[in-house]
Amino acid sequence: MDSFPDQLKAKMDKYVHLVYKITKNFPKEELYGVTSQLRRATLSIILNYIEGFARMKKAVKQNFWEISYGSLKESKYLIYFSLIEGYVDKENYNKAIKLTEEIGAMLWCSIQGLK
Repeated sequence: MDSFPDQLKAKMDKYVHLVYKITKNFPKEELYGVTSQLRRATLSIILNYIEGFARMKKAVKQNFWEISYGSLKESKYLIYFSLIEGYVDKENYNKAIKLTEEIGAMLWCSIQGLK
């Protein structure tokens, strides 16, 4: 069985790939707007988690994981914004939101475990 961190990274990876798939269909005029911002925020989730995981000092690890959590919240809003604007369909929205909630709960537990 995979460890908790491995399960969390797998969910984050799944979310990144879902967001990239979804944003391929966004309007071309959003390439440097919502598309870029959503992709960067989503990548920031897993990249900051991984970088924090590699750090030895608790305070440094916590800082990276809190940045990861903030990026998760940012991406969650951008997914909602994209639904309202009609860039993403309800099915993909629901998949993305489900993943953000699962990732958020797991990441929050990881952060709290450092305190």
